[in-house]
Amino acid sequence: MAKYVNPEEGKSVSELLQIRRDKLTDLQAAGQNPFALTKYVVTHHSADILANFDALEEQTVSVAGRLVSKRGMGKVSFCDLQDKEGKIQLYVRRDLVGEERYAWFKKYDIGDIVGVTGQVFKTQKGEISVRAESVTLLSKSLLPLPEKFHGLTDKELRYRQRYVDLIVNPEVKDTFIKRSQIMRELRSFLDGRGFLEVETPILTPFEIGAAARPFYTHHNTLDMDMVLRIETELYLKRLMVGGLERVYEVGRIFRNEGMDPKHNPEFTTIELYQAFTDFRGIMELVEDMMKTVAQKVCGSLVIPYQGHEIDLGHWEKLTMIEAVKKYSGVDFNDWKTDEDAIACAKEHHVDLPEVPTKGAILAEFFDAYVEENLIQPTFIYDYPVEISPLAKRKPDDPAFTERFEYFINATEFGNAFSELNDPIDQRERFERQVAERKALDPETTAQVDYDYISALEYGMPPTGGLGFGVDRLVMLLTNSDSIRDVLLFPTMKPEAY
Repeated sequence: MAKYVNPEEGKSVSELLQIRRDKLTDLQAAGQNPFALTKYVVTHHSADILANFDALEEQTVSVAGRLVSKRGMGKVSFCDLQDKEGKIQLYVRRDLVGEERYAWFKKYDIGDIVGVTGQVFKTQKGEISVRAESVTLLSKSLLPLPEKFHGLTDKELRYRQRYVDLIVNPEVKDTFIKRSQIMRELRSFLDGRGFLEVETPILTPFEIGAAARPFYTHHNTLDMDMVLRIETELYLKRLMVGGLERVYEVGRIFRNEGMDPKHNPEFTTIELYQAFTDFRGIMELVEDMMKTVAQKVCGSLVIPYQGHEIDLGHWEKLTMIEAVKKYSGVDFNDWKTDEDAIACAKEHHVDLPEVPTKGAILAEFFDAYVEENLIQPTFIYDYPVEISPLAKRKPDDPAFTERFEYFINATEFGNAFSELNDPIDQRERFERQVAERKALDPETTAQVDYDYISALEYGMPPTGGLGFGVDRLVMLLTNSDSIRDVLLFPTMKPEAY
């Protein structure tokens, strides 16, 4: 069969744009404006036809999608049509569709969206195809697809033009289909455990004392500055006070901070709260949730990720003190004073925190020595109170809290507490946290959320809480090395026009 000779070959971008616009003008002049059509009835998709050929052979079907290749342009043309489920070959013959229609069809470009009605059959080479009886141009592509459909490889351009990326890189579409499956399974798991999905405000009246830097905006009607939320925690725990007992929110979060392969200024979390349990109950929930979602989405508990085989069927559990001792040889229990901890940090070239207490320095040792070694799933628990302002203190050691984080591939995936429900202790911690912020940054607008303190004064039951990043979970289950690969439209600096 003769190879299709692309008339766009060797043309400049400006020439290509003009050629396609001229074709559009010709179509419109002939009363065939492709942008005027409002609907096309689709009876089958490519995957349906390929999977059910025996039942559909010689049956009439209607398919629609984008032309991604054309071969042979004599009396017969072969094309590949791509729809949401994959690709299928079209067989277009002049004597079947009519001479005039075939003449127009020969002018269609790669990237045009068409609707095709015809019979399902198998070619002499054994390829399942649709023998076209009619071909309708549903939308004209005025820009050529990149690199003649060999793929869009420039990552920055892919992120900016995700719509093109989805067309020309099928694995990208698979990633976002899997993301949707992950979200569905997470909701199914939590709904099955009796959790209620809720929604809380994105715009909040002031910056809370937490360390993350927010985005600011202004409410014109109320004439007040507001911030985009950096977490959903405090509103959700108000609901625990109100007696909802088990709640979760799939929340878009905004933090005006750095960008790297693991961080984007806006991202998705799930926060959940369960009354009458503690951090150990939440630890069991996390393990069950991760196993369930991985099995449902990936069909296995062993997940390939960036050169590692991650076994979600086995989880190690270490206190922060145990983990630091295991990987650095330093024993927290040898530090009698803050000065001992400072001296040890200097000896080991560990950065000192802004407020260099023993607990805060232990966390710095963890960052310096431990996290990079946590490849397989690991729970780290018993965190210093200095870095855990919302967690309940351990009854037998009030310098530490009932808190854990879990790590996979040297990355923190989630954070959980036995939630602090003592309003007096909470007030003191918030006020100290805000005072420390103001001492370091006099310009900060951070405030104590006294309404939340009031809520606690009505009484919150013993509660376990968890927050985890959805994007990092999607990265893991799709073997993606950058958060930008799992966000349809990651934050980008606009190109100059």
